[in-house]
Amino acid sequence: MSAYVIVEFTVKDPGIYREKYAPIAGQTAHEHGGEVIAAGKWEVLHGDGSLSSGVLVRFTDRDTALGWYNSPEYQQLIDVRSIAMDVRFSLLDGLPAPTPTDEKKESK
Repeated sequence: MSAYVIVEFTVKDPGIYREKYAPIAGQTAHEHGGEVIAAGKWEVLHGDGSLSSGVLVRFTDRDTALGWYNSPEYQQLIDVRSIAMDVRFSLLDGLPAPTPTDEKKESK
């Protein structure tokens, strides 16, 4: 079952973010099977809007997502990340894919 890493952030230092964090973080996620499926400024519909941008990264499963986040390649970016941005990371499990049996039940 897929897992999604949701990154909510506000850039504090655009130069460091652009040059020292974002390209390397993206590369490490890709190397661990991550696929960025959405990125950009949030349109906050309700609630705290203090973190202005976001990225949604899909991984094949929870263990792979955690493996990326805890990898030495990504963890070496934590100090740079702290300078570059205010950020919150969350992990969300995807829903199981419907089976052919489920699809037949829905069509009745």
